[in-house]
Amino acid sequence: MSEVATIAGLLRDSQRIVVLTGAGISTGSGIPDFRGPQGIWTKDPGAERRATIQHYVADAEHRKRTWRARAEGGDVFRGEPNAGHYALAELERRAALETLVTQNVDGLHHRAGNSPEKIVEIHGNLRDAKCLSCGWRGPMEETVDRVRAGEEDPPCLVCGGMLKAATISFGESLVPADLHRAETAAADADVFLAVGTSLVVYPVAALPELALRNGAPLVILTAEETPYDRYATAVVRERLEAALPEIVDAV
Repeated sequence: MSEVATIAGLLRDSQRIVVLTGAGISTGSGIPDFRGPQGIWTKDPGAERRATIQHYVADAEHRKRTWRARAEGGDVFRGEPNAGHYALAELERRAALETLVTQNVDGLHHRAGNSPEKIVEIHGNLRDAKCLSCGWRGPMEETVDRVRAGEEDPPCLVCGGMLKAATISFGESLVPADLHRAETAAADADVFLAVGTSLVVYPVAALPELALRNGAPLVILTAEETPYDRYATAVVRERLEAALPEIVDAV
């Protein structure tokens, strides 16, 4: 039996599918990953330091550059879903997809058609802006419009605090409710798919372990080796835009 048939059979028979996606699913949408051969941090190790909340807070010029790039359309929320995203939306229609946890902030699973209530954006999203002081949140485009109107580093209109994208930077804590939901789903899964993720960033990288403890088969679809490959029922290295539609078509 081929790996495609094996994975499709697992999905077809499942009652609680949980999917974890990482940056690798969005590379086909023109959004670079982080740790791959052409990754943002592979090519520019300093970019990882600049992704910390400490750097964002301390460096006003960095904030201005970030807002300017966003106002000029240089942010990843300009990407479009690819065949891999659409395949996971189709999987929800065909099988018992219970929860889709994504490490991505690009919102492409929403745009591809997965149900919002099934998606856990564990690292936040770029659709909203947030205040680091009072916790205000609002649509990103409203803040970006202020940048286009001339505000280089727009403050919170509620308290005057510092604004940033509603993403989780290094040095920020995950939203406890999101992490709890992801961990609960993984522990209850009867099939766990890790898609386009290196499985090295904790605590999210512990989700497959929770599923394995429950006896759930682990399926890994990613270009690079992961620490969990030896525990997986199936490992697929093909491009996700090709592999995911083929698997879902067989469900």
